[in-house]
Amino acid sequence: MIQIDDSGSGSLIGGTCIGAIRVETEEYVYDYIPVEYYRGDLFRSKNYLIKCGHIVLSLLERLNWKPDEEVEICRGYMFDQARKYLDERRIPYRSAKILEPLQSRIEHTFQEYALCLGLPLQYVKYTKYPLHFHRILRWVYADYRKRMVLCKTGWKSWIKYGNLKVDVKEDVLYKSNYICLKCGKSIRKGAKVKRLEYHSNCPNIIFLHFKCDMAEY
Repeated sequence: MIQIDDSGSGSLIGGTCIGAIRVETEEYVYDYIPVEYYRGDLFRSKNYLIKCGHIVLSLLERLNWKPDEEVEICRGYMFDQARKYLDERRIPYRSAKILEPLQSRIEHTFQEYALCLGLPLQYVKYTKYPLHFHRILRWVYADYRKRMVLCKTGWKSWIKYGNLKVDVKEDVLYKSNYICLKCGKSIRKGAKVKRLEYHSNCPNIIFLHFKCDMAEY
């Protein structure tokens, strides 16, 4: 049996990973819907669903799917167009909640992808709500010009919170265990810092090294 699922569609940054696995042998293949499909006209026209459908067909081809092999596909909306493509080609499938072995593999794949985009490890793993929108938004605002290009800017939540007024002030950080969200390095207690303040769903304060370039603000 082949399982098909997605990961990352709910993450503010990056595209969406589409993966497929042959359960018996754990042969695993994947591809990405690029983040560009979540912007402008491509997003408004839902072309990401069409791209997902093409990826699903290509993954089945890469796995050398045989007509007698069962296909189990995630029942989520992401695969609406993919199911139409499967119907057109008379490829039998069952819509289902995808569990193991694919669930862990594809989540790990997207986590590694997010880390490659620069997201800090603590934002991806070891938290109850990894890749939470407002958590990632803090990271984006810490280096706005470079990081906003990684975002799904077609989202209503981005339109609401993605271009907020940011106040930048000079400050001294008297607390320890703070990380500069721009360079990713620790901030020494008592160091002079840049203090970023903005209000999204709640007041937010971000501390950066004073030396980190703030030209974009």
